[in-house]
Amino acid sequence: MRRMLNIIFLFLGLVFIGTASGHESQPGSLEIKELEPGRYDITWRAPIYYGNPHPAQLVLPEDWQTIGQPSKRHMAEAIVFHRVIATGGKSIEGRVIRFPGLESTITDVFVRLTRLDGSSMSTVARPTKPRVELRGERPWHATAGEYLGLGFHHILMGVDHLLFVLGLLLIVKGRMMLLKTITSFTVAHSITLAIATLGYAHAPLQPLNAAIALSILFLGPEVVRARRGETSLTIKFPWLVAFVFGLLHGFGFASGLSTTGMPKAELPWALLWFNVGVELGQLVFVFLALALAWSFRTLDIRWPRWAQALPGYTVGSLGAYWTIQRTVILLGGF
Repeated sequence: MRRMLNIIFLFLGLVFIGTASGHESQPGSLEIKELEPGRYDITWRAPIYYGNPHPAQLVLPEDWQTIGQPSKRHMAEAIVFHRVIATGGKSIEGRVIRFPGLESTITDVFVRLTRLDGSSMSTVARPTKPRVELRGERPWHATAGEYLGLGFHHILMGVDHLLFVLGLLLIVKGRMMLLKTITSFTVAHSITLAIATLGYAHAPLQPLNAAIALSILFLGPEVVRARRGETSLTIKFPWLVAFVFGLLHGFGFASGLSTTGMPKAELPWALLWFNVGVELGQLVFVFLALALAWSFRTLDIRWPRWAQALPGYTVGSLGAYWTIQRTVILLGGF
């Protein structure tokens, strides 16, 4: 199986090179709070995208009037825009908010509307549909589906997380060890995802991204050793390494949920379904890789030796590139 996974790794590694800046799918958020009838507080949190201001813009209905002076605040992870608007006494039900420029990104925008009577609605604008329609309160399963989809999209767009998982697959021997390793990674990142989202711990995004890249760089030599038939602590106990680095990756997953700005009362519910989405995305990726490996083995496809040797060097090179790039960003070089 490992030989087939090597080839899959090579193919996906070439794909990852095209998106070599790594995980930049932290969602944006738009929070709309009703202050009084016809007047709303609007906070638009645009995440930093590949080290630059996010290309998506917030476009409100033309007849909404801004009251007072809008404000803009620069943070390490996002630029936060704030304003108060008046709707002229008109209802906002059915009104459309657009995010031009979102279609050129891999970022979702989580939108929440909170009314004076305590009711709320939430929805997500995606690159494939960069607009939302404000409407009445939705049933719980609709909101749960949004959080689930947010988690699913977050993991599948996080190429650095997927590269780490695929690197583990290249090291693991046997089905039982595979099960232990994936379970260990899942448990670990679920722990830190929970404690970070609930506010018990925090990891600054830029140092965190550099550390995640370093974890990928760490796997490169281990993949090469495994292919050569050598051994190491990582090769003997991949589940242990998966757990240790899984704790780190969990903070990365938390960045995709904490930026949505949901009320504290909704955090446990959002956390549950977001994590389910992350796990589903991870399982889909693992099953796809294993299915492709089984297909190649069944077809008895022969690959040149140089192609089988490249995956370890590919993961190490990408890990090194991301580590250097993110360290330079951390130090203010970009």
